[in-house]
Amino acid sequence: MQQAHDFKAECDALADLLQDLPEADWDRATQFKGWTINDVIVHLHFWNRAADLSLTDPDTFADLLARAMKGMQSGMRPFENAEIEERGPTLFKAWQTLYRDMGTRWAQANPKTRVKWAGPDMSVRSSITARQMETWAHGHEVFDQLGVNRQDTDRIRNIVILGVNTFGWSHKVQGLDMPEQMPLLRLTAPSGELWEFGEDADNMIEGAATAFAQVVTQVRNIADTDLKVTGPVAARWMATAQCFAGPPETPPAKGARHVVQV
Repeated sequence: MQQAHDFKAECDALADLLQDLPEADWDRATQFKGWTINDVIVHLHFWNRAADLSLTDPDTFADLLARAMKGMQSGMRPFENAEIEERGPTLFKAWQTLYRDMGTRWAQANPKTRVKWAGPDMSVRSSITARQMETWAHGHEVFDQLGVNRQDTDRIRNIVILGVNTFGWSHKVQGLDMPEQMPLLRLTAPSGELWEFGEDADNMIEGAATAFAQVVTQVRNIADTDLKVTGPVAARWMATAQCFAGPPETPPAKGARHVVQV
């Protein structure tokens, strides 16, 4: 299953950035809700572990999820930070060990197998793609804070497709009527290849595939990207796009998320 290899590669890219990070810098706040770098990796490690249990030990996963749903009523950060005790380099090693294990093990799994999750059940392929998306999206605040421009590869296509597949969800979660057709997307991959999706040429989105992924994961405001948006349906989608589950979230304000100059 290629998506499992892509998940591991996404984690490796973030690990390369963090492996020599001084211990004191792990408590640096990012532009995402003030989360520290420790918070980001705790979050990724906790939900990687949960996803892995959904495949390997469904009963333990059910217990963990029940505890998480109850515990997070008092806030996600306090709950996750209490569940994962490691910090800094020790946390890094625990996160890296698990994601490497998952990348190998999930690559051999049947991609159509159904697994439980906090929302509806999903396929193994969808689950590991969601883990790649989370790693890429939350990795953004780390790259940004450390002043590093990420170099994407064509594995970002998995995140683009997730954004395309959640066109309806992006409207539903905002309480909006879903348009009859999805706007036509013409996106340039990191390799230079042209990727096209959708069919409504009166509503069109053109530009870098990375920029589209940034908007649907809400790591950038549409105004801070090179995307050219034509038509009201395309404009409304890009203003509120959300490819992740949970309640409606407000995208970052213009200029709020950026690569810090160091």
